[in-house]
Parts: sequence; structure tokens; C-alpha cells
Amino acid sequence: MPMLGGVRPPIAALLCALLAVAGLTALGLGTVHEQDVPQALRDAERQIAEDAADSVGTSINASARAVRRSAAADPPAGSSDPAAALRSLLPTGHPVGGGVLLDPRTGRPLAASGEKVPLAGVDAPALVRPGTGNIAPRMAVSGSGAPRVLLFARVTVPAAGRKQDENHDQAGDLTGDQEDEERELLLVVSEKVAAPAVYGEGRTGQLVDRNGKVCATAATVATTRAALTPPAGHRALPAAAANAAHAGLPTGDVSGSVLGAGHDGLRKVTGWASVAAGDGKGDASGLGLTVLTGREVPPVKEGADHTWFALVAAGALVVVAALVTLVLWGTMQRPLLQLHLSAARLARGVGEEPEERGERAELVRPVPVLGFGEPGRIGRALESIRRQLLGETGPEPEPEPPVRRRPGVRALVLVCALVIAAWGVPLLFLFNRVPAAKAVPAAAVADQRARTEAAADRVQRSLVRSRTDLAAAASALSGAPPERATEVLRREQADHPTFRSLYVLDRTGAVVRQVGKQPLRTLVHPAGGGITQVNTSGKIPAIAAYARIPTAKKAKGAKKAEDTAPAVVVAEIGVDALDDLVSRPGLGSVWLTDAHHRVLAASVGFQAFQPLPSQRLTRLVAKTDAAPGSAGTPASAVLHAGTAPGEGLSVAAAAPLAQTGPAAGLGWRVVSAEPAAALKLAAYQVQARTMLAGLLALSVGGACLGWLHIVVVRPLRTLTGCAERLAGGDRRTVLFPVHHDECGSVTRSLELLRQALVDRDRGAGADLAAVPAPSFECGSAP
Repeated sequence: MPMLGGVRPPIAALLCALLAVAGLTALGLGTVHEQDVPQALRDAERQIAEDAADSVGTSINASARAVRRSAAADPPAGSSDPAAALRSLLPTGHPVGGGVLLDPRTGRPLAASGEKVPLAGVDAPALVRPGTGNIAPRMAVSGSGAPRVLLFARVTVPAAGRKQDENHDQAGDLTGDQEDEERELLLVVSEKVAAPAVYGEGRTGQLVDRNGKVCATAATVATTRAALTPPAGHRALPAAAANAAHAGLPTGDVSGSVLGAGHDGLRKVTGWASVAAGDGKGDASGLGLTVLTGREVPPVKEGADHTWFALVAAGALVVVAALVTLVLWGTMQRPLLQLHLSAARLARGVGEEPEERGERAELVRPVPVLGFGEPGRIGRALESIRRQLLGETGPEPEPEPPVRRRPGVRALVLVCALVIAAWGVPLLFLFNRVPAAKAVPAAAVADQRARTEAAADRVQRSLVRSRTDLAAAASALSGAPPERATEVLRREQADHPTFRSLYVLDRTGAVVRQVGKQPLRTLVHPAGGGITQVNTSGKIPAIAAYARIPTAKKAKGAKKAEDTAPAVVVAEIGVDALDDLVSRPGLGSVWLTDAHHRVLAASVGFQAFQPLPSQRLTRLVAKTDAAPGSAGTPASAVLHAGTAPGEGLSVAAAAPLAQTGPAAGLGWRVVSAEPAAALKLAAYQVQARTMLAGLLALSVGGACLGWLHIVVVRPLRTLTGCAERLAGGDRRTVLFPVHHDECGSVTRSLELLRQALVDRDRGAGADLAAVPAPSFECGSAP
């Protein structure tokens, strides 16, 4: 019967696996090279450009929504005059440069306000064609050559001479003649192109159009260079701007980074990102704008070359693999194969007919005893059985008491595992450890702080926009009837997915109107307008923006003007919206904390009002605190991720939210922590690959040696006991082979030898009736 498996496959697999790990070690560690500007700094610059582009796109989208919302509002009384209508249509709280009302049929301006709106190339009839939906913004150039963003909206105003009913009682009873008395006009608003918000000392930012022309420039500090130009020889930045220009295509959301030439010991890192939504549906997606950011960083000192270490480590593992293989071959595989041949030879010898035996050549030749441990004991047992078959000796008595056995093949496998562990454990825990003092370059820590400031600015801008839009809704609610007020609230919530609830408080503090979800906790007699944190405990933080509703004119029968209008409109901001605001790719874990450093929102799972995960982060946030009325200072540091030294490092930063504007007085902070190992630094790459090599060696070594123990060592130990008992005179135990390998082959041969010994005892005159029934101890019964 052919042998399946056996001792050779595990040993061969162990050799091949260890050689493969050695090759991966040499290749993985030898290809890591220290760079003067780490990849982590280039990735951070790209992400900073993405943050700035997202801020620009969000601002443009908010302005476009504000213009459309203002145009959709009911025109006030007396707005049949185009000039008066234009004044009422220009959105408040947004940086409007100029506005104009156009006759969509002729394109003729009917009224203008502010700076002259550049209308070159604006085809009014085509823009208001039915079925076109919202009109996308576009770029234009003013008379002075400055770039402008044009925002469009359709607006319906009453025709001149028509008296508008303030209560809109006849809004649904218009005849065809009355409908002709309303005119649909095109509102065009021009805004200055805002410079991208960039943070970090020495960083500059530019907003360029699809042709590469600079629209706006921003810098965190005064620089000697007036423009941020792409590095010479790189055409990727203009190509990115051109791709972003194609509205509706997914190529607009490209981003990247470029490393420029060095001068005065510095290297310039440039990042770019297009101002486009990922789905291409934002108002800013079709403008073809691209944000460029850049800063000059000092090159890091060149680190050690890891090629020599990779070759030495790989060579050492090759030596270990060869040594372990030779030991297993010489002490286990070769002796076991020899036992297989010797046992088969003896079995053939006892199976020959007496006249064919001749000189009994198969039994006369001694059994060689090779190896130590179990193979040697089996060899000695076979030699004793051979001599018994020849009648030279009798059964060998079992010593009493049993002597202590010497170490066998199990100890040998354990020694091989220790040898492999002697190579893998140091790589897993000792070699190429990154020193804490030199783990992260200062530029990477500064980039983490800059991105955290950008995240804080993102939250602050969103809160300010919420408060501004809520103030516009409060103006629309002034004097509005109940049906109209509810419609205004519903439209406001539809325009702001961040609002989980909108409600109106009267002058006594009672809720008189509400849309959306049930408020978590209502405000009590708020004064003026702003943003506040309603609760300081509970399962869900309640954050609300509120605005005072302007007092309407005194109505007939009312004693006071305040009797005709509610007091305050409140928008409760959902925590999920804040979670989305602080979440940024590549920034790690981000938390939004209150004035007492308790978590309000986070990019990771959290419980409301829980403290920060570590005291080190809390102490870092405390460094950003400042005196009341003054702006806090951002802080950053490299911290241990856990409580024990060496548990891991993280690059952490904290930035105050705002000390002025609607968010003033909140005392909120944005805190971020990115594991240092997640940064693309050569030192951490070498450390990770070194640990991976050690882990692979331990894994494959343990797996192959475990395989060897299961298929060879355990059956071999069982076989040893059976062979020694048979040599000691045990003729009752039937030896049944369980495995189809060397151990199974030796077991089959031993069973033939047992039967031959029983036949010899019978031929010597043994009483057959006195022979007890067979028992099955070695293997399983057939």
C-alpha cells in the first residue's frame, strides 16, 4: 500500500516556508529607504488641500442655497418695483458683492444693487428654460479683472399696479388674467471668490480656475513669494484643474501632492484638491476650481540604510531553516525511513516458506539502530524481535521499576521551535524599535495641529451658517400667519439636514409651533440670538441655535406689538451632524468637547459627556485654555496612546472652536489623535515589516512543527510502546495500523512479526487453549 503523508511533507513545508519568510524579509526591509521628506508629510499636505477645498465648496453651496431660499420667500408688500424687490431678495448674512434682476425674455437688467454684476456670457432665456431645475453657479470676471462667482435663482414678483394681499387669502384663486399679472424674473448675485482657509505656519493657499488662473490667495504668515506655483516639470496640477472643470464627471474630486525642488535647506511640498462634491451634485462641482496649498519643510536627517540588516536577518533565517531541516532529517526522517525498510524486510523474512528461506538472509542481517529517542528504541525492539525469531534469545523483560526515559523526538521538536523563536521573537519585540524622541518629525506634528484647526473652523463655520440662516427664517416668521409660519419652518428644516428639530417659543417660553423630532430639551427664556449648549448631562447632547423673531407691526385689537408675534425660533442641531463635521480622513480619532473637556461629538463611538480617553489628551486640551474673552492657542504633541510607556505613540492636537461670533462663549475644543504607526514614516514601516517578519516566522514554524507533532511524533510515541511490549513478550495485543505512512507501515510489519512469534510458540508445543483472547491496545480494531 502506498504511503500518504508521513514525515517528509511537514519537514519540506517547514523548509520552504522559512525560506519564503527569509525572502520576504530581505525584500520587505531592503526596499524601505529613508526619504528627506517623508510620505506622511506629502499625504498630510494633500489632506490639508482637501480640507480647504471642502471648506470652499461648502461656502459656495451655502451661498447658492441662501440665494434660492431668499428668492423662494414671499415678496413683501410693495415689491412690484424691481428695485424694491431686489433689495428684499438679497440674502442677509452672506458676502454679497452685487445683485441684478433680469427680464428672462430679453436679458435686460431691471434693477441693480452694489457692484456691477458681470453678465457677459449669461444667456437669461436659456437659464430659465422650463425643466432646467436649479441653475448652477458659474465663474465670471468683473470689469476690474477680479474673479466672481455668479449665483442664480428664479423669482416671481407681482406686476406693477397689483395690490398684494398680505394674508394671501386669494393665492389659490388666481384666474388666467391674474396669473399674467405676476412676472418671473432672474436674480443674479455676484460674490467675491473667498480665499481658501489654510492653517499652519508658513503655509500658503490658492484657489485656481480650470485654466490655472489664480482666483484668490491666502497665507498664514507673510511670505517672500507672492504666488504658489506648481513645481517645474509637473503637469498634474493643471490637469487636475481641467478634470475638475467637467461638471457631472467623477474626475472632479481628484487630489494629490507634489514634492518640489529644494533651496536654502528646505523642500516645498504642494498639495492640490478640486472643489467638487464626491457625487458631483454640489453647486460648486461645476465651477472647475482647484485649491493649491504648500509649505516649505526642512528635510529630515537621513536615517540608517536597512539593506544590510535585511540581508543579515534573511541570511540568519536561511541558516536556521537549514539547521532545523538537517536536524529533523538526521534524527527523525532518516531513522524513520530506515525503520520502515527494516521492519518491511523482517516481515518479508517471516513470510517466506521454509524451503525458500535458505539461510534466512532477511532475518540474519541485524537491524541498524539509528537516531535517538523513539526511533532508536523502536530499532532496538526490532533487533530483539529478530533475534527471538531466530531463537537466539527470549523476550526481554521489562525493567522494574520503569527507568526514566531520555528526551525523545518531542523534545527535539520543542528545541527546533525554540531555535526558530530565537530568530522571530527579537524581530517581533526588540529590533528596529522607533525611539519616542525621534518617532515623528516636527513637521508632521504641525500638520496634525493645522488639520485640527481646520476641523474646528469647519464646525465653527457650520454653526455660524446655521445661526445666520435661522436669523433669516426668524425675519420670515415675523407677522406670518400660522400656516405660513409652519411652512417656513418645514422649508428651513428641509434646507438644513443638520436640524433635528425646529420650534418656536412665545414670549412666555412655551412651544407654540414645532416641526421635526421632539426637542431633547427646550430653552428657557433665551435672550437675543446665538448658539448654546442646552444640557450638560444625559444620553444625548442638546445643542441649539436660536434667533429673536423681529416684532411685527401692531395689529388691530392688540394692546402691544409683542402680542402679535412669538419671541424666539430655535433649531436643535443633531449630534450626528456634528459627528460628520469632525470626521476627516487621515485625522485619526476626533472629539468635540465642551468647556469642561467632556465629549459632545466624535468620529468614533462615545458616550455623551464622557471624558477624553486618556489623561494625556485632557492635559493637552487644558493647554489651549485662555482667559475669558481671548482666543485660545492650539496645541499639539506626541503622546503615548495608552497608560503604559511603549504601548504606542499618537500624534495629538487640540484647537479652540471660536471666541467671537455666535459660537463665542461655548468654550468648545476639537481634539484629534492619530496613531503614529498609521503615518507613512520610514521608521514605522521598517518597524512594522520587522514585526511582520518575526510574526510570520513564528507562525509558519509553529504550524509546520505542530503538523509534524500530530502526524509523526504522537503516532511514533505510540508505536514505540507497542514495539517494546512486543519485544518484551506481549503476544496478545493486535497491532492495527491507523496511518498510511511510515508509522503505519512499521505497525503492519510488527503485526506480521507478532503473528510469526505466535506461530513459533505454537510450534514449540504451546497449549492453544491456554492462549487468552486477543486484546486491542495499539490502534483500533479492524
